[in-house]
Amino acid sequence: MLKLSLPLRLHLSLVIVVGAALLKHYAWYCLGVYGAIALLWAGLLRVPIRRMGGLIGTELIFLSLLALPLGWERASFLLVRSLICLVTMNSFLLTLPPHSFGIALKSLPVPAPLKENLLLAGQYMEILLSEVTRMQRSAQLRGLNGTAGWLRYASAAMIGALYLRSLDRAERVYAAMVTRGYNGQLPIDSPLRAKERITLLVAWAIAACLTLTSYRI
Repeated sequence: MLKLSLPLRLHLSLVIVVGAALLKHYAWYCLGVYGAIALLWAGLLRVPIRRMGGLIGTELIFLSLLALPLGWERASFLLVRSLICLVTMNSFLLTLPPHSFGIALKSLPVPAPLKENLLLAGQYMEILLSEVTRMQRSAQLRGLNGTAGWLRYASAAMIGALYLRSLDRAERVYAAMVTRGYNGQLPIDSPLRAKERITLLVAWAIAACLTLTSYRI
């Protein structure tokens, strides 16, 4: 795995996601560049491919239901752009050490209440990933091996059950955090070092140039 601090990995992931999200519609060339960057990012972080595929496949089912009514041409661009963003952020989340999202989150220059909401969202994502892993293992024990088996197992009922189980577990985790004195404040600090700030500045400059170029093509 690429040896980068957690805050820098989060910031670089956000650079890719924000840059891709702000692209002009139908700027396929620039979107392809962001796609290559996202795949390179996943390779550098050494993401487990099987877990990535199962998670993204489930997420794309929901996105397809929302995007397809917009028309095939518009939906295809939105789905590819969403896929790039999902690959980038899932690469970060899947290679994140357990219960370390708050360490990376502390470095974001956003108000404390927003950090608290993001922290809880990150905690929920960890719970969701755990539940997906448990459901995949359960599917394998029932003889549903391979990609096709997992897609059959991830029917509407199973996806609903996944989110209900995740929600119930998230509520229990939050209750346990409050019992242990959690008040929304993160007790750790993780500022970016000088070299990391320069790296981040260069990444933002590249992303800004690439995104602005999409509006001139």
